[in-house]
Amino acid sequence: KQYYLTNNDYLLPKREHEMAEKGSDKASVIKSDEQWREELTPEALAVCRQKGTERPYTGKYDQHFANGQYHCHCCGAELFTSSSKFDAGCGWPSFNAPVNQLAIKEELDVAHGMRRTEVMCDDCGAHLGHVFPDGPPETGLRYCINSVALDFKESN
Repeated sequence: KQYYLTNNDYLLPKREHEMAEKGSDKASVIKSDEQWREELTPEALAVCRQKGTERPYTGKYDQHFANGQYHCHCCGAELFTSSSKFDAGCGWPSFNAPVNQLAIKEELDVAHGMRRTEVMCDDCGAHLGHVFPDGPPETGLRYCINSVALDFKESN
């Protein structure tokens, strides 16, 4: 990624810099480890900031199918919609696509002797989960996301 120095001395990825130049109210979330420790529960901190994983079938959104949007627990960015959610039977909330490709970023994850694609919130860098190429036919993708990394906002 290309980074730009903003007027307030923060380094922002190119996409956020372009949004800031266009006057968007969407900005990158930059907090210290201490600030995250103060704001997040121990479980959310372990998953979102330290790349942990909640136990399967324990998250509140695994079998949650209300109509609405799923947002990043750390910064509130919209990540997924209920229309992309499906029951993969894997024990974690599963989606076939993010709300848009700018909402997330992906990186190769070779931890634990596996090759996977990690999924993170593009606004704050929170670890969300992983994406796998075994999803439904619409996209062929399964975004396997930790419930603790999400907040849900119901639609009317």
